[in-house]
Amino acid sequence: MAHARLAVDIGGTFTDLAIEHDGQRRTSKLLTTPEAPERGVIEGVRAILAATGLTSADIGILIHGTTLATNAIIERKGAVTALVTTEGFRDVLAMGNESRYDQYDLNIVLPEPLVPRHLRLTVPERLDNEGHVLRPLDPAAVRALIPVLQRERVESLAIGFLHGFVNSAHEHEARDILAAALPNVPISLASDVSPEMREWERFSTTVANAYVQPRMQTYLRGLEAGLRAMGIDAPIFLMLSGGGLTGIDTACKFPIRLVESGPAGGAIFSAHVAKQCGLDRVLSFDMGGTTAKICLIDDFKPQTARAFEVARVGRFRKGSGLPLRIPVIEMVEIGAGGGSIASVDGMGRISVGPESAGADPGPACYGRGGTRPAVTDANLALGRYDPEKFAGGTMQLHPDAADAALRAKIGGKLGLDAGMAALGVIEMVDENMANAARVHAIESGKTFENRTLIAFGGGGPVHATRIAEKLGITRVLVPSGAGVGSAIGFLRAPVGYEVVRSLYQRFSTFDVGAVNALLAAMAAEAHEVVARGSFGAPTTQIRVAYMRYVGQGHEIPVPLPARPLLTNDVPEIRAAYDREYSRFYDRPVPGSDVEILSYAVVVSTVADAPETAVPTAQDAAGRERRQSVRDTTGQVSTWTVRDRAGFQPGEKLAGPAILAEDETSTLIGPGWFARTNTFGYIELTRGEK
Repeated sequence: MAHARLAVDIGGTFTDLAIEHDGQRRTSKLLTTPEAPERGVIEGVRAILAATGLTSADIGILIHGTTLATNAIIERKGAVTALVTTEGFRDVLAMGNESRYDQYDLNIVLPEPLVPRHLRLTVPERLDNEGHVLRPLDPAAVRALIPVLQRERVESLAIGFLHGFVNSAHEHEARDILAAALPNVPISLASDVSPEMREWERFSTTVANAYVQPRMQTYLRGLEAGLRAMGIDAPIFLMLSGGGLTGIDTACKFPIRLVESGPAGGAIFSAHVAKQCGLDRVLSFDMGGTTAKICLIDDFKPQTARAFEVARVGRFRKGSGLPLRIPVIEMVEIGAGGGSIASVDGMGRISVGPESAGADPGPACYGRGGTRPAVTDANLALGRYDPEKFAGGTMQLHPDAADAALRAKIGGKLGLDAGMAALGVIEMVDENMANAARVHAIESGKTFENRTLIAFGGGGPVHATRIAEKLGITRVLVPSGAGVGSAIGFLRAPVGYEVVRSLYQRFSTFDVGAVNALLAAMAAEAHEVVARGSFGAPTTQIRVAYMRYVGQGHEIPVPLPARPLLTNDVPEIRAAYDREYSRFYDRPVPGSDVEILSYAVVVSTVADAPETAVPTAQDAAGRERRQSVRDTTGQVSTWTVRDRAGFQPGEKLAGPAILAEDETSTLIGPGWFARTNTFGYIELTRGEK
């Protein structure tokens, strides 16, 4: 009998589970337990095993994603962390690159470094940009830091020296001295965490890794022990922000790579669905309880990046957060989930998020003590949810509490009843998400023309058609299991790892031998990490160089052949850069040399081919019922409500209507039509005759 595959995704509001066994899949959703996230995981695993009749011994692999690292940074609940750096560079974390995300705000607020100034410590040492020693590390100065670190009760330590990414000898020497005296303090080296040029981003990433490491290690090891105590002896993998899987040991060493693990699972899910259905241009829309995530997917691959910001102090403002140089799936994430709190600002405008009600107390309609209206309250007040069947009937919603919160916090200030206040909240959150998608597409040099919107997450299918209308998209796809899409995405992710290194080169003086040696060493490192969890599975390799015209400030990724480079490859790589640059900026810069700043090598197991067919057997017993819903014009009318399980292949349902299922509901707006495809996915199209 085949072993089961189990995935668990901890979100800010819900913990989602998906299990696949013998060609069947079962999903579950329960409230997250913020005070002890591992408890929610253990409870969820027990519940889903009981529901499927499986035992712990039947689990063959468990894949996990969590927002714990992200939340620790945002909420400033990490470890007491110190930074040891080169003398004279104590304030790199505070100075950054001296840019301002708002040039005209005289009272601009910049993000506070995770390490306060009195814990940013320096020692004499210096390397040049090629790694040559200009001033040897002073061991006595390093040892002199030990009493300071002990007195300040430092719980985690980051070490980052200038140009340490070229030559890490000084960082290793300092680590050895400090580790001998502080054996229980984890130490993060910049040359391990982020071995790239640009000291602010490198130091910021290393500090963030150190800041979350003790908490993440405790959580991951405790979760591992709890699962083992349940009798689950299967390998445990963690979802990385870049879309691959890795083992617990690597996750404990580099927990900063987990900051976007949940959203990354959603993008993998969308890419898998796109490949199944042959959709080469997709907009992935994942709306959960706390945030909404939007990702562009072309040719069945999500966009990727090497830079990410966390804990922005300026809402949606690029440059207002702490920079992280880690491999990530590129997406825009905004505080527009089901738990996002609505209010009226000083100018009498409805605003939504980024603050979330979370799982405790949750939206007012949860009946857990919340009094401020959230997006879920607004959807309930509009008639979009059945209060008796929310989350598969595991939670009963309270419409009166939702109406009271909307009247008190929104309607009373604007002279609106609860229904119109709810409509204002929903229109605002939908416009926020649509606008974020527009900006993301523009920044990526792409459009929404001929794209299909793939909607999932607990709120995605509820808001999908309205978002599509705002973006000019006429086709929406809602996969089965949409309510727990990120967890299902974990089951589709390959075991993989990305290594990034800097080596400055120009095409006019390109050293093929040096680049090949670097790429070979990077590939060997990535293969070593992947081999710990691939169990001999075949692997594939992707190589990328990050280039720019000489004198420019930002790089563009260009693919390289997955083999040693030859001299005659150089002109073609240069031509590929010119083509990619033209895609972003319309035309190349003739006569200008190109410089390569860094390289990335991704090694991953070969992804399973997507299913070409799935069982289409449905429970035809779903009853049709009627429900009063307020539409986007403010008019109240009676909508048809069907259970998704009873919506048969070949049927066509005209909006306005609702297809309900355990983890979400799909709204079919006026002018939209729904049918199921051969995979059992709901296809929504607009304007059919």
